[in-house]
Amino acid sequence: MTKSELVEVIAEKHGSITRREAEVVVNTIFAAIGDALADGDRVELRGFGSFTIKQRNARIGRNPKTGASVQVPAKIVPHFKPGKELRERVDQQAQ
Repeated sequence: MTKSELVEVIAEKHGSITRREAEVVVNTIFAAIGDALADGDRVELRGFGSFTIKQRNARIGRNPKTGASVQVPAKIVPHFKPGKELRERVDQQAQ
């Protein structure tokens, strides 16, 4: 599902809001999650999962085209851990 598809689903399920209003809601939620992660905070959505940041250490990688060693710098990346309800729902659909 893409962001625009999410906006459409929200607008359809809640007929009292327009597509534009649904887009504002989705953008606001994504911005709030992004801002919290940028500040180093943890974002937890009960029943869905939690977003945290993880530190990745510097390492030596390999350029796949040339095979040459490349220094990959340390970085901080977002991490998502699904909640129990989401894991169970996905697992039930897969069976």
